[in-house]
Parts: sequence; structure tokens; C-alpha cells
Amino acid sequence: MKTINRSYLIFLVIFMGLVAVMDQYISTVKTTAIPYILQEYGLTAERFSWVESLFLAATFLIFLLNGLNDLIGRRWAILVLILMMGFSSIAIVWFTPNFTLFMVFYTVATFTTVSNMWTIPISEEAPDMRRARLVSIVYVIGLLPLQALLPPLLLNVFKLDWKWMYGVMFIMMLPVLILWLFMHETNRYRLIQAEQRQGIRKRHFYGVGVIDRRDVRYIIISASVWICWLLNSFIHYWAGYYFMNIHGYSLSQWSFVLLASLLMAILGGVTGGWIMDHIGRRTALVLGCVGLTVTMSILGFAEGALLPISAALTGFFVSLTYTWIVVYVPEIFPTERRGSCMGWTTTLARLAYVAGPALAAILLRAFPQMEWFWVIGGLIMLLPIGIIALVQPAETRVKPLEVIEVER
Repeated sequence: MKTINRSYLIFLVIFMGLVAVMDQYISTVKTTAIPYILQEYGLTAERFSWVESLFLAATFLIFLLNGLNDLIGRRWAILVLILMMGFSSIAIVWFTPNFTLFMVFYTVATFTTVSNMWTIPISEEAPDMRRARLVSIVYVIGLLPLQALLPPLLLNVFKLDWKWMYGVMFIMMLPVLILWLFMHETNRYRLIQAEQRQGIRKRHFYGVGVIDRRDVRYIIISASVWICWLLNSFIHYWAGYYFMNIHGYSLSQWSFVLLASLLMAILGGVTGGWIMDHIGRRTALVLGCVGLTVTMSILGFAEGALLPISAALTGFFVSLTYTWIVVYVPEIFPTERRGSCMGWTTTLARLAYVAGPALAAILLRAFPQMEWFWVIGGLIMLLPIGIIALVQPAETRVKPLEVIEVER
């Protein structure tokens, strides 16, 4: 395999990191936006969560977006992703006079964030010994705490409408598009293209005809863990509502708590990458799940200073757990069908995009003060530990992608 230029690798890490910034921001700014959405459209928390469950069923089509990586290449697929994120965000500002239209563009924006396509180029180009750390660095760049910094600036300083919490990503899109011009197609994808032209490898359409039993096994394993994390996330997205509506925090006070949580998430991402490269992928996942279960359960009953502290610690373990997903899922599949397999994995995992809001709605109704809301959300993260213990997936630490393909 051709060795990648070090300066280009640095560029790719930064560029994919900025794409991850857009992804992470759009997917998590709802934590702050929910109280404003409820007020704007006259909704109860339970009602919004049920409607969200209905609309986000559209994310089952995410395989169409992920599969573009194999059909048109990593570079052009990333361009499609960037444009979809930017234009859906500004559409929320311009074209949402009612709740239905808001949910349409909110769904499109959310759709773009479930693909994790930004993990593929860096996973394929990173040196084997540093793959987990470099993918984690990209993820950590994506955790730049814009969700905490921008809403108070946009609303309190610039006096903009709350919808600009989303619309600001259109502005972010513009410099990211300029950087895209300097992106190259990955060496591994170029090799696969050459072998397909020579007839050595079979061409495919969204993996049909080439996905084998081992692919299916790891699609199910990866999606199962991802579903658990996403269910937990849909609980976690109600943190802003919990702090502002239940505990009486102001936007500025909540944004400070969110900032602390995001800074701890950055530390969690770095820690996860180090553990995966030095100890192993499974160890990182187990540690993250145990920590997330404990800290999220504490959040439900914490008072005084312990409340923001538990929120910050929860951010650390949310991130530590997610590093397994962003590192392990793209590396476990063969290069020729990596995009398609990730597409089917994310599609299966999108069960959580229907079940998650529905679960939140049920728990909000059952526990309006939300104490056990958080405990149940935390306990969900014990399930991935059981899954990994039961199926014993391959350990991929420091192995070349070609070796993983053979040995898994």
C-alpha cells in the first residue's frame, strides 16, 4: 500500500475533523434547542418526542447516502454530505413557519449526521499503529464545544432567532467546501477501482452480491452496540430541558454546564483512542459503558454542585464509548464494500431513531421530574457489555485493514 504524505495526512485529519464538527453540532445542538422548539410551536415535551420518532423513521434510508462511498468514491460522497448538512441547516431558518416544515428539514439535517462518513477516509489512510488515535483525533476535533458557545452568542449578543442555532452551520459549510477542493481520493479506494476495472474484483450496487456472512455478522454486532449508544443519546439529548425546565437554569448557566461536558467529552475521546491503540478495542468499550451507566444514574438524583459535575462526567463516558463506534465499525469491513456495509450498519442502527424518541416520550410521561429517566438511560449501556461478551468480535488493535479482512 502506498505510503501517504505526512502533510496531507495532517490536512485530512483537520478537514475530516471540521466535517465532524458540522456533524456533531447538528446532531447535539437540539440539547439546547428543545426548550425553544417547544415554545415556538406550542408543544409538550412528550408530544415533540413522539413526533420526532415518526419523522426520524426516514433515517432507515441512510444506506443510500453511505453507499455513495462505494459508488462514486470517498471524495465525492463527502461533498454530498457537506452540502446536505449546510443547506438543510439554513432551510430551518428560512422555510419553517410551522412545526411540520420544521420537522421535515430537521429530519434531513439529522439524516446527514447518522452516516459517520467522515470516519472512512481517515480510517483508510491512517497508519495501522495509529489508526485508532487518528480517527479519535478527528472525532475529538468534531467535539469543539460550539454547541455551548454559539447559542448564547447568537441569541443573547446578536439577538438572532433561535433557529440560527442550526442556520450557523450553513456559514460553517463555506470554508469546509474550500478545503474539500484539496481532498484526494483514498489510496485504498483507488486500488479497488483499478482491480474492478481489471475484473479482479466484482463491481456492486450497495453491496448486493458481494456482502458475505462475515459482513452480515459484523453488521449485526456493530449495529446492536450502536443502537444501545443511540438509545442512551436520545435520553441524553434532554439534558438541556432537564437543567433549564426542571432545575431552573438559564441559557447561559446551562451553556456553561454543556461546555464543561463537551470539554470532558474531548478528554474522553482522546482517552478512548489511547486505550484502543495500547490495550484494545473491547477494553475501551467496556470501560466507557460502565462509566456511562454510573454517571448517568447519578445525574437523576444529583443536587447542588454534584448536578453539573455528574453532567460533565457523563460527557466523558459518552465520548469514550463512542470512540469504539467511530474506530471499530469502519475498520472491520473490507475496503471494496466498506461504505455499503457501513450503510447497512447505520440503517439497522436507525431502529434507535424511532425507538429512542418513543422511549423518551414514555419515560417523560412516567417520570416528569426525570429522576429514573436518567437511571434507565444509563442502564441501557450495560447491554453492549453483554453483547461483546457473548459474540466475542475480533480484536483489531494495530492490525492492517487487509489483515483484519482476512482474520475477522
